[in-house]
Amino acid sequence: MSTLNMKQTVLGSLPEVIDRVTAAIQKEGFGVLTRIDLHQKFKEKLGQDVAPVVILGACNPQLALAAYQANPDVTALLPCNVVVRELAPGQMSVEIAKPSSMMAMLGEDGLAQLAQQADARLAAALASLAT
Repeated sequence: MSTLNMKQTVLGSLPEVIDRVTAAIQKEGFGVLTRIDLHQKFKEKLGQDVAPVVILGACNPQLALAAYQANPDVTALLPCNVVVRELAPGQMSVEIAKPSSMMAMLGEDGLAQLAQQADARLAAALASLAT
């Protein structure tokens, strides 16, 4: 597994997998703050077709507040990115940027500990998609 992200292949359509991902991260205390349909933006702005890819900006409010209170500079690294990307029809890649990798940039032990909690929760959500 990469030190920068966690990844898993999941079967289902894009809308189905997004719904499953959203439910899985909600069970771990995260909500979706933003959604970017990147493939649509590439088409709209550049006239280019790419395989469907959606970026969800996920946030655990308690962990985000604790991180913000520890160092307000953390806001540049929020929210956590969860990506659902079509590999083939009915086969999606779910990729989650590891919060610990992002927080390492700030070099603070307190933030690293919070980020490891977020890593664990997001890893649990990702693992639940396999069932």
